[in-house]
Amino acid sequence: MKPALVTGASGFVGWHVAKRLLDRGYSVRALVRPGSMVRDLGVETVTGDLREPESLNRAASGCGVIFHVAADYRLWARRPQELYLSNVNGTANLLEAARKQGVECVVYTSTVGCIGVPEGGIGDEREPVTLEEMTGTYKRSKFLAEKRAREFAESGFPVVIVNPTTPVGDHDFKPTPTGRIVLDFIRGAMPAYVDTGLNFVDVRDTAEGHLLALERGRAGERYILGAENLSLQELFARLERLSGVRAPSVRIPYFIAYAAGMASTGLARITGREPRAPLDGVRMSRKKMFVSHEKAGRELGYAPAPVDGALARAIEWFRSNGYC
Repeated sequence: MKPALVTGASGFVGWHVAKRLLDRGYSVRALVRPGSMVRDLGVETVTGDLREPESLNRAASGCGVIFHVAADYRLWARRPQELYLSNVNGTANLLEAARKQGVECVVYTSTVGCIGVPEGGIGDEREPVTLEEMTGTYKRSKFLAEKRAREFAESGFPVVIVNPTTPVGDHDFKPTPTGRIVLDFIRGAMPAYVDTGLNFVDVRDTAEGHLLALERGRAGERYILGAENLSLQELFARLERLSGVRAPSVRIPYFIAYAAGMASTGLARITGREPRAPLDGVRMSRKKMFVSHEKAGRELGYAPAPVDGALARAIEWFRSNGYC
């Protein structure tokens, strides 16, 4: 069996995709940037960069399939153009390398942020959405990257797109913005909340969904990999029960959160340090991102579990690895 190349295996979702592939008996090659490493898995690593096409040709050479999970996932960046270079140009570079090297299929990891959600309703893959509706640099860059992936599929190259929602679980090394919500909660650093909601999913189910997309997905199609729609208040109630840490009881109005985001992001521009409350994150919170994974269930056989087990693993992993 030819090896499967995984980009982003040093990060949260990519690590779990690589582990799931190993569990299934695949040989795994991981693309890593200089100075990065894939912890605890023992996979083959190839040094490269999504912005350097020649390094991608080397990484893709001899591979049967590619899981392009890597992304610059930041809600604030001092140089926003970096997100476009990695997420948009980098995706096009990798897909072109995959085509040149005769790769059989690419599973591209997009985001639920590219899914249209009607006001007060439930979004799915059919809901129309435009670039103008994307809030912030990260979402805009991923929207354009997904567009590139669809263009490759339309030209005849087999690309299947998955749109994970909000993964939670163990081995969130950095951690991701989602992991920071859990981490701040168990640290007691979450004094209040806003009225928002997200779809949460066990990262292990997200990884399984990637493999199902490879095995059963249709080229050019996209599949939401989610599980449960929860308000932030509902999420905190579950975290309280699982962690023993009391959930915040104060709900702040959006305009106060927005003002805090403005101040925090303004300070970040001066100091260069990541803001405590990125303005893009505050702006995203204004809309509940509730979606349905019915299509992935119907076409892929995707059947996610409730997220409580993943939340418990996240709490335990952060605590046992010195994050708290």
